[in-house]
Amino acid sequence: MDLEKLSKIQLIGMLDDFAKNWLAHDGLWFQQVEKNYGMEKAIELDREAWKTFTKIEAKRIMKRHNIEKNSGLESLKKALFFRLYSRLNIQSIVQETDHSFIFQMNRCRVQYSRNKKGFSDFPCKSVGIVEYSEFAKTIDSRIKTTCIACPPDNHPEEFYCAWKFEIIE
Repeated sequence: MDLEKLSKIQLIGMLDDFAKNWLAHDGLWFQQVEKNYGMEKAIELDREAWKTFTKIEAKRIMKRHNIEKNSGLESLKKALFFRLYSRLNIQSIVQETDHSFIFQMNRCRVQYSRNKKGFSDFPCKSVGIVEYSEFAKTIDSRIKTTCIACPPDNHPEEFYCAWKFEIIE
């Protein structure tokens, strides 16, 4: 199939499908590991996978969108919105200063789906710490990442998780 002949709407639809397929595979992989080895081992292995994947994703985003290494918080903000799951989630940036900002996952497809089915939030904090810290450091090694809240932490209605990114000069 010649992708250049597809309409913009079709290409965006394909991008959304790719993101959904990726997330479905990630979830199914996790469920199988959990079923066979338990939740603790599944989360441990998930952290290890994210430690590598998030760096690969950041580097590809940097290359595709001409983001220079160590180019600051503006580059990180740009890169966060090019991540694959940004097509599936609602996210925002709040409390911006010259040296920091807070990134919120206002609607997480995984958590929203679990809640809709009556399940509690998935305890993704330990994975998120690795994921967001490594992603940010790949964009700019000076960036410090702090978790504001992430399940199993209590969180307000307006977000599932929130992360502070800052450069301390």
